[in-house]
Amino acid sequence: MTVIAPRAVETAERMPEPQSPGIRRRRRSPGASPWWALVFLGPTALGIAVFYLWPTVRTLIISFTKSGPFGGAEWVGLDNYTRLFQDPELIGALRNTAIYTVIALIGIPLAVGIAALLNTTGLKGRSAYRTLYFIPVVTMPAAIALVWRMIYNGDYGVLNAALAAVGIEGRSWLTDPNTALIAIAVVGIWAGLGTNIVIFLAGLQGIPDTIMEAADLDGAGPVRKFFSITIPLLSPSIFFVSVISVIGALQVFDLIYMMLGRSNPAMPNTRTVVYLFYEAGFLDNDRGYAAAVAFLLLMIILILTIVQFRLQKKWVHYE
Repeated sequence: MTVIAPRAVETAERMPEPQSPGIRRRRRSPGASPWWALVFLGPTALGIAVFYLWPTVRTLIISFTKSGPFGGAEWVGLDNYTRLFQDPELIGALRNTAIYTVIALIGIPLAVGIAALLNTTGLKGRSAYRTLYFIPVVTMPAAIALVWRMIYNGDYGVLNAALAAVGIEGRSWLTDPNTALIAIAVVGIWAGLGTNIVIFLAGLQGIPDTIMEAADLDGAGPVRKFFSITIPLLSPSIFFVSVISVIGALQVFDLIYMMLGRSNPAMPNTRTVVYLFYEAGFLDNDRGYAAAVAFLLLMIILILTIVQFRLQKKWVHYE
């Protein structure tokens, strides 16, 4: 008769039952708690709530009120929106904003072409060119506006002097209603060109060399490779730049504010939606109407961004 020692029995009872690999439980690390996720997400969520969500809600509330001459606000319902859609200046501001946005989008293909040239391995001085194109990005907007006001000056501007040298009559670019908005849009394109070039350069450098080598073996020329390979593979970067360019163009204000004045004869042809908001909220002290203008612009940006995201499925290639 075999006798089992008591210690062996106790040890066998304490040993855990073997588990199959399929039902093996994963041990949770001591710090793996859902509260840690809240700790890391909390500051970001708080920043979004304080600086984005609450101002949006507050603006919507103010848009239903009318400010008094000595402070305070009176609830007026939809009166500000009714007045807004009957305001002839809004139609002009929407038209000017749309024209500026369309002109600003010309900078996208321009930046793609320059980035493709700067990505060429045989180009001498590539680093110097990249630095020169990026200088406007790090330049103060006030300095940009001052320099371009001098360039566009009708009496002693560099642009008119260059045109006179080739026999073309100059004009006062910033006071002519037919040219003021175009002139400001050109400055906007020039100021934002460096950022777009950097983004496109990053996209171009991410294209595998093997694809281009395979195209060379198939006999594809530079133009064919650019439109059939480079552009499709660069489409995610083009889409991103187009979204931020449209949003930025719809919010244009600083160049118009610093390069023109309210008494400028070209102001009706250059007043944008944000400038209309500035006039109502800061010059006329009509905060309720200004909030209605701001919320309308928010809806326009939101709708156009959604449309862009829907359309990108047809032409953006992520693989």
